Amino acid sequence: MCSINGVFYFDPQRSVEESLLTDMRRVAIHRGPDDHGLYINRNVGLAFNRLSIIDVSGGHQPMSNEDGSVWIVFNGEIYNFNELHTQLVQSGYRFRTRSDTETVLHAWEHYGEECVVHLRGMFAFAIWDDRRKMLFASRDRLGIKPFYYYTDRNVFAFASEIKSLLEVPEVPRELETLAIADYLRHGYALPPYTMFAGIRSLPAAHTMTVRQRGIAIEEYWHIPLEPTRTMDERQALEELAPLLDETVRMHLMSDVPLGVFLSGGIDSSSIVAVMSRLGVRKIKTFSVGYDSAESELEYAQLVANQYGTEHHEVRLTASKFSELLPRVIWHMDEPVADPPAIPLYCVSELASQQVTVALSGEGADEIFGGYPTYRRMLLLDHLNRLPLTGPAGRAFARWAPAGKLRKNGAMLGQPLESRYRTALIFSVDEISRLRPGEPLNDDPYGVLDQVRSRCKHLDSLARMSYIDLRTWMPNDLLLKADRLSMAHSLELRVPFLDHKLVEFAARLPVSLKIHRAVNKYILKRLMKPFLPLKIVHRPKRGFPIPTKHWFRNGLAGFARERLLSPDSPCNAFFSQKEIAAVLHAHRYRDCSDQIYALLVFDEWYRLFVKSKAARYQSSLLSMQTH
Repeated sequence: MCSINGVFYFDPQRSVEESLLTDMRRVAIHRGPDDHGLYINRNVGLAFNRLSIIDVSGGHQPMSNEDGSVWIVFNGEIYNFNELHTQLVQSGYRFRTRSDTETVLHAWEHYGEECVVHLRGMFAFAIWDDRRKMLFASRDRLGIKPFYYYTDRNVFAFASEIKSLLEVPEVPRELETLAIADYLRHGYALPPYTMFAGIRSLPAAHTMTVRQRGIAIEEYWHIPLEPTRTMDERQALEELAPLLDETVRMHLMSDVPLGVFLSGGIDSSSIVAVMSRLGVRKIKTFSVGYDSAESELEYAQLVANQYGTEHHEVRLTASKFSELLPRVIWHMDEPVADPPAIPLYCVSELASQQVTVALSGEGADEIFGGYPTYRRMLLLDHLNRLPLTGPAGRAFARWAPAGKLRKNGAMLGQPLESRYRTALIFSVDEISRLRPGEPLNDDPYGVLDQVRSRCKHLDSLARMSYIDLRTWMPNDLLLKADRLSMAHSLELRVPFLDHKLVEFAARLPVSLKIHRAVNKYILKRLMKPFLPLKIVHRPKRGFPIPTKHWFRNGLAGFARERLLSPDSPCNAFFSQKEIAAVLHAHRYRDCSDQIYALLVFDEWYRLFVKSKAARYQSSLLSMQTH
């Protein structure tokens, strides 16, 4: 796990300066403190920070082929690299290292742009082929590893983190105002856009070629969009069991200590159970909790006790939450309105003291139908087939008590596209009040329309899963996972997002994902013999954080002072009256997600947009010192 960055000038007479590549590399040194390197060839430059995981003594990057005509910078892990290595040796290629990086390099020489379809893992890489005068880049199928870029008529620059791109003189440090609506609605900017003007994210499962004449972006894989298979429970279990074993086994590949983030839910608990079944002993597990009813440490302890893991815990308090907020936002690069970022930062810090690699259960909910909202939407599908649903729903929405009952009633009669994730943070009406006088476009770039259009022929559960895997997963969940683990030089792996497992799950019948009101039915059936029943049968709770309580008590003054102060960036973009109304409303209804979203935007703008270069560097040094 590492950081990569580079620069390509479209003018072949313009040379890349070593100092620029060094500045870009140094700002992301936390991603790879073990080694670094540079490669410059006139108008092309590559730079690299390394966190050594495989072939610790070798694998220095940038890495070249034998004659120095092809160079690569690579971030990630290729779990099938031994198999690929054997195939390439049989084809006549010679290897100098045991690293997966050299395998990708020779795969490029052998397969060209088709090399990516042979890779199984998480990755973002860039290859300079001097013979073809071409830069080739790619990102893994689910977007586990990041790849950001900026381009204009003079330069193409790329990096693992946006803060590295901000070191390039041509890159403006400006807010992408169109993305504000996306952020307030969903809590993040929808891909390929970011909250920075001109900076884009290469979409998951895409490749990019950069030549003097321009840039081309192509998709090389997509989540299966075919109808589900006809399959009974027995057949599904017979296929899932060996596939899950294989996936977890591949994710254990490491030359350094390895552990597991254990939340006490079915997903991370399953990983511990499979690891134990595969013969892993003395598993190190890590959990985060709170001194409140929201803490789930007792469930993690149940699994730790059953498998005798070396278990470690950390507890997060309100004061620690506010203290860590600026540091977390600095590492995130983009504003992401998801409070679990703070505990994720804490548990990553805890794990990094013991291991260099950790496995997480991210992705199981999306591929196996784990979210309660999936079940609720399917119930609404059934109710919408009843007569007079539309008028009845509107009447119910008018007279039902405020809260979830009224919200669900208002969805009666609406198509899935209108009701699924209609208001993740702020509703359309609330955004209009926050930004009076600003034209409101619910989908400013048309990203959601494109995603919905592509999967419109699928059943409702498959469509919801597809939308989440294409939007929320790479731009919230995986962004958090990557940044906040790498903030502590920790590699985080997500076995449930292995593309073979994703493809299998995408073709499962709905009845094997949600069965008689049981979410993730097939996974629970598979793991029932191996986990405490209290874990298997407990309802999904997400990642509960007591922000509702904190913003009414210990953090109430903190939130009010930051958001209503005269120098708050929020005042430049949002109605101060409406912000005050949100803070007041939190006294009698839960507005904690909205308050957190505003706080994140406020701090992000101060750190990345409002600050000058000197202050930005000062912030960097402060974050690294702590």
